[in-house]
Order: sequence, then C-alpha cells, then structure tokens
Amino acid sequence: MTQPSSPMTFVKMTPPSLRSGVYELYWTFASRRQEAYERRLSGAVWPWTTDRILQVYKFCNVFRASDRVSQYMIRDVAYAEDDSDPADRIFQIVAFRTFSNIATWRALRAMLGGAPTLQHLRSGAFEMALDTIKRANGGLYTGAFILCANKAYGFDEKHRNHVGLFKDMFLEKKLHERIRGANSLEQVVRHLQDFPLMGPFMAYQTAIDLNYSTLLDFSENDYTQAGPGALRGLKKAFTDLNDYSPSNAILWMTDRQEAEFERLDLPFEGLFGRQLHAIDCQGLFCELDKYCREAAPELLSNRSRIKARFVASQEPLELFFPPKWNLSPWAAGFPANQVEDQMTLDFGFDEQRQVNTRPSVNHHRNM
Repeated sequence: MTQPSSPMTFVKMTPPSLRSGVYELYWTFASRRQEAYERRLSGAVWPWTTDRILQVYKFCNVFRASDRVSQYMIRDVAYAEDDSDPADRIFQIVAFRTFSNIATWRALRAMLGGAPTLQHLRSGAFEMALDTIKRANGGLYTGAFILCANKAYGFDEKHRNHVGLFKDMFLEKKLHERIRGANSLEQVVRHLQDFPLMGPFMAYQTAIDLNYSTLLDFSENDYTQAGPGALRGLKKAFTDLNDYSPSNAILWMTDRQEAEFERLDLPFEGLFGRQLHAIDCQGLFCELDKYCREAAPELLSNRSRIKARFVASQEPLELFFPPKWNLSPWAAGFPANQVEDQMTLDFGFDEQRQVNTRPSVNHHRNM
C-alpha cells in the first residue's frame, strides 16, 4: 500500500534586526556617494558633495566596476584588444587580480611585449619579468586585499609562491577548463578556492572579475561572500542577523534596495540604470564600517579611524563597463571617454606616476 506523502514544511526565517539610524546610513551613504561620482562625471568642480565625511575621507565607489583598478581590469585585461585565447585570458584575469596593481601589469606587458600568456608562465619569462619589476619598483602588490601569506609552494618570496600557484592552477590542474565548465558563480568560486593562497574572499573577488569577461555570464546575485570589512559593517547595521548568514543578509539588502531608497526619499538611479548587485552591496557594508567611524564612533570595532584622506582630482574619468551590460553613460548625459595618453614605461617611476599617465581615478576604489 502506498503511503501518503508528507506535506512540505516551510520554515520562516527571521530577518536581521535593524540598528535604528545606522541601518539607514547604509542607504544614505550609497545615495550620497553615487551622487558625488555622478557630479564628478558631469564636470562639476569639487566638492562634489555636501557630506563632510565624504569631503574629508576616501571611500570606495558604490559600484565595484566603477573603481579605478576594476575599470583598468575590465578595459585592459578582460577586454584587451589582443589575440589571447580563453585559457590565456583566464590566466591574465586571475594573475591581475592577485597583484591588483596597474603599475605591475603595465610593466609586465612592456617586458613581455604584450599580456602574459601561459607560454610565458611555462618558459619562466613571466617569473623573470616579475623579478625585474620587483627590483625596480620595490614591490608588486597593492594593499587592497589581504592575501594569504604562507609558503604554500616552498618559496620565501610571496611572488614566487604565486608563480607556483599559477603553474599549479593552469599548467598542472587546467583550471581554465574547470572554470569554462562551471554551471554557477559559486562553482567558479569553489574551483578557485580549491587552491592554496586563495581564501574565500579572494576567490570570490576573482570570480567576479572573470564574470565581467565574455567567458562567463552568471548573475552577480547568484552568490556572494562577505569580506572582513563587510562583516564589521553588518555588525554595525544590524543588532542581530537572526536566521540569516552574512551572505544571505547581503542578498536580502540587494532585494530591498528600491523600497528602501523610496522609503527614505533618497535619490538613486544606479549605475546608468544598473541596480546594485550583491558584490556592490557587499562592498557597501565595508564602506559603512568606515563611514561609521566618523558618523557613529560609539560603535566600536577593531578599526577606530579612517586612515586615508581624500584629495580631489579634476582629471577626467574614462568609463568602460562590460559591453554585455548594455550601459550607456553618454545617453545619460555624461561625457564620452577621454583619449588615452601614450605611456613610455620607465622602471624608475613609482606607482603613482605610472598610474597617472592615464586619466583615471587616483586611488584604488576611490572617488
């Protein structure tokens, strides 16, 4: 005799408990920071905001893809005008994000005669180029991400361990094939995270970069991973996450954006019509943590002050977003891209001088 099936049981999850006043600052910051970005694009003179905290301190852009390093990665790595095949392109994106340093990448291209390829990795030319650049510039990495700093591949120097990582990823384990065969953004993250030196957050950031390219096309709302700064921001915005994980709380915010901007009567048109996605909402929690060090200093964390102060720059911004997003800044009334200046590489340049040879934002993830 067939037994009747049991009815499905749905458990209602309790959403996060809001910290009154600070939760609202999350949306207020997003509105004001994006407005400042748009005012700068429009050609307005500084200050681009009346918010005193935004005038004094450096903050990331609301949309990750708008940041200087992400803009360079999208335009000059993911969509570089060369004949790189998919395997080389995946290697380039992973390698660029590992260093997250425009000066390092430009020097690599100059020394290798173009973007690094798996053949450069295989022959040793990639490693030799890094050695030369490190001697000339004194470093290879940005301070934007906390990288795993162990000797996973047996070397004392960090960049040699990363060369070992890239060889393991691409020459031994064929990571590019696994990434091309992935069926979700989360699976891309898991493939990256399988390797030493790739913690959960770095794997997530790298997966987002890969997803900007033509090689992948997953929704950025399929998966998210809270970084250390976002975890601090979540603790300030909410008194309790209740039944939600940090990742679920970020996705919950992504779903609430239109209603909250309307409820709080805050102007927000997105990125030329593109809504906030999970990667952006994740970053906003990190910025909320910083903003609250001035706006709500009574909310203590292991970071008590904002270290970087903002210095206004009138240099025009170049805009380049993944073409598959179909964004049209110029239709929205913003100026067209500036023509890129030619750059003559000089290994005696420091990073800031190399970066400033191209009109751009003057700090990683800054106004």
